[in-house]
Amino acid sequence: MNFTSDNAGPVPAAVLDALARANAGHAPGYGADELSERVRDRIRTLFEAPNAAVELVSTGTAANSLALATLCQPFQTVFCSPVAHIHEDECNAPEFYTGGAKLTLVPGADKMTAEGLRATIAAEESRGVHGPQRGPVSITQITERGNLYTLDELHALSAVARDYDLPVHLDGARFANACVALECTPAEMTWKAGVDVAVFGGTKNGCMGVEAVIFFDPAKHWEFQLRRKRGGHLFSKFRYLAAQMDAYLEGDLWRELAGMANARCAALAAGLTGVADIRNVPQGNMLFAALPRRAHRALHEAGARYYMWEGELDGHDDSEMLTARLVCDWSVTEADIARFVEIAKGA
Repeated sequence: MNFTSDNAGPVPAAVLDALARANAGHAPGYGADELSERVRDRIRTLFEAPNAAVELVSTGTAANSLALATLCQPFQTVFCSPVAHIHEDECNAPEFYTGGAKLTLVPGADKMTAEGLRATIAAEESRGVHGPQRGPVSITQITERGNLYTLDELHALSAVARDYDLPVHLDGARFANACVALECTPAEMTWKAGVDVAVFGGTKNGCMGVEAVIFFDPAKHWEFQLRRKRGGHLFSKFRYLAAQMDAYLEGDLWRELAGMANARCAALAAGLTGVADIRNVPQGNMLFAALPRRAHRALHEAGARYYMWEGELDGHDDSEMLTARLVCDWSVTEADIARFVEIAKGA
């Protein structure tokens, strides 16, 4: 019963098998092999973007930071949510790779609104040489609080960015979970909604470690390649990144895995209804739920693992409500859900 993170889950057999096949013999390095080129073409096809520039990196932080560095000058600022991964969980990597660009936070609890974004951009009035210049808008989909931007909301945010001639970056670490939840195509959630650069995440959804960065306007492709090399993120044995992504794309495995994770999260929320205070209606694979301390203790004693979001397990009041973050990866089973709910109800 592990609900700590979708990073904690295993790699499906199809991805491991693809890595084993890629391990046979020799191939050119640094992405010059046939498999890597095929994967780039497959991603262009999936996103209905035949002219897009597609590159692979091994981590979400590298994908976000290098993409933003390619879009942003050191004297500019990136507009994002206060709880965006690039703000809270990337150890200032975006600031490092951009050479010092700021992050300007759009007020709100989680999701940015078009109105809030417009007000924040407008408030960042140019102060000539003395102030930061306006830079990219970064959207996290799904958000770090498990919430989903609808297609209309993505269009609205992108429209605000366009009004100021600013590019839009989509942090898609949980891209697949969002796409499945919205029942849309990758194109509808990216360039058709006004996104300029998207991260198509694989690691949180079953891959060993691979993310695709997609520039729908390829003009910045060469700069991205240079920044990736300079930043230490150009794999020499690149085919091992491509092999993962190739398997991920085959037969829409990416959709299948995300669908499993989303379904398990919905089942967990349904099972805990009436026992826990459900803090968010799960729209993807992440649930925030408050349970009494005694239930948390019983769950931990039974081997359940997850992160406490609000409150501490240690304490004297067994009835105090403590909030947990529960994340379902593709491998969580119905038995895991049933056992977790049973323990919570019996506590």
